Amino acid sequence: MGGGLLLALPLALGVAGHARANAQGLPVPAPMVGAVSGPGVAPVQPPSVQVVPGSGGAGQGAGRRRVASLNLCTDQLVLMLADRADIVGLSALARDCTLSVLCERARAVPVLPTTAESVLAARPGVVLAGDFTARLAVSAARQVGANVTTLPPASSLADVGRQIMLVARAVGHPERGQALAAAFAARLAELARAPTPSDPVAVIYEANGLVVHRGSLLDDVLMRAGLRNFATVMALPSASGRVPLEVLLNHRPELLVRNPSGPGYSLAQGMLENPVLLAAFPPPHVVDVPQKLWLCALPQTLDALAILRHARDALTASAQPPIASLTAPPIAPPIAPPTAPTREITAP
Repeated sequence: MGGGLLLALPLALGVAGHARANAQGLPVPAPMVGAVSGPGVAPVQPPSVQVVPGSGGAGQGAGRRRVASLNLCTDQLVLMLADRADIVGLSALARDCTLSVLCERARAVPVLPTTAESVLAARPGVVLAGDFTARLAVSAARQVGANVTTLPPASSLADVGRQIMLVARAVGHPERGQALAAAFAARLAELARAPTPSDPVAVIYEANGLVVHRGSLLDDVLMRAGLRNFATVMALPSASGRVPLEVLLNHRPELLVRNPSGPGYSLAQGMLENPVLLAAFPPPHVVDVPQKLWLCALPQTLDALAILRHARDALTASAQPPIASLTAPPIAPPIAPPTAPTREITAP
């Protein structure tokens, strides 16, 4: 180990002593169920094309790349693109089946706590993380010479291919990245619809009444499924992500997309089971989509697009008219209080 590295290691370990509370960064925090449900929606099949890493040539040893991932989204891309023998650890969220589409595969890989001490002890040569993930651990890895790649949050499906290639190059398998990105692009071309002004309006309604705004990955998925985003149609300010149930019922979109629940139960999640909400959006005006399909920009995000396309087609094929137009109902004029009848008084 060179003299510069010996100086950098104590510095990194000193900084890392304050990193124990460093949180795992995520693009969309709300939890979701792990199975697809919803009226009239067929079960989701695994992605039609998936790149499975091979054995990677020679056995484990000094020639391995030693790849560490500190973020749920990079975890899943690493599982699809890196050799298993190269992976020294993934974040704990990779094994959570409410959040990860590859949770079962992740159980065969060690969990790596996202602290600077744990990362340095794993001696990774390659570290992958999100822009806002475990910053002290990422900084410490850079100081000891690891090749660090960070991915920004995805804002559209166009980001999927780019992020695949970033990870593929980092783990040393650009050819796998090219194959996976090409399969993704081909399937996207088959599923996507060109948007029109007459597309049905859909709202992605999450726990606590949160909705999805313009410029997000989920907004792009809605558009490519042939749906208009309720928040955009209503010109809701992006700073206020919550829409009260009363407002949603007053301006009813044609399709309700729910993120039902994750582990446990809360009042925030319970509002998605409100009897009034369910009565206002009967089939085919409601569909459930597992959030793990679009929590990260992955090839599996196209499974969410396929569910929404199916729901959109069922909605337009239905004989039922739209529930209501997206305009506020006219306000009736105030009713004047009744007055007593008048009598004409005449002189005697």
